Amino acid sequence: MTLKTSDLCDACEEALPCALPFRGWGQRRAFAGDIRTLRVHEDIALMRDMVNQPGHGQVLVIDGGGSVARAIFGDVMAGVASRNGWAGLVIHGAIRDGHEIDGMDIGVKALGTVPKRGERTGAGEKDVPVSFGGVTFVPGRRLVADDDGVIVLPEGVTERDIRVDDVVAATAAYAAGPAK
Repeated sequence: MTLKTSDLCDACEEALPCALPFRGWGQRRAFAGDIRTLRVHEDIALMRDMVNQPGHGQVLVIDGGGSVARAIFGDVMAGVASRNGWAGLVIHGAIRDGHEIDGMDIGVKALGTVPKRGERTGAGEKDVPVSFGGVTFVPGRRLVADDDGVIVLPEGVTERDIRVDDVVAATAAYAAGPAK
C-alpha cells in the first residue's frame, strides 16, 4: 500500500482519524480493508471464531474496552488470521507475543502487550458498530492504517477514490517556502 493516512486525511475532510496511540506489529505496517467488528471484554473466543473464517482482505476491529489486563490476540491467532486472508486487526486492548507477530504477514494495531491470555467464555458481540478514540467503526466501511494511525473513510469511499496528488503537491510547495 503506497497511500498514507496523513495524505488521505488532508485530501478528504470526512476521513475520521482514531485518536488513540496505537502501536504496530506484523510485517504489514500499512493495511486497508473493509471493517468487521467484535466487542469483547478480556475474552478471545469470538475472535478465534472470526479469524478462522476467510478474511477476504478485511480488517477485524476488536473493541476490548481499552483493557490491557489480558491479551485478546496473540501469535497463534495471528498465524490463523494471516493464513485466512485477513489484512489486519485493530485492537482497542492488548495483545501478546508481539515479537512473534512481527515476523508474520499480518498487520496489527493495539494499545500494548501483556502476557496473560484472555478468557474463553464466548461473551461479546460481532458485526455491530463499535466506538473508541472518537470514531465509530461500522461493519462494511473502509479502514486504512499505517504507522501514523488508523482512519475510517466515508461510507462507500475507498482509498483509491481519494485524490491525494493535489494535497501532496501543496504540502511540498508550502515546505519549499515562498517562490523567489
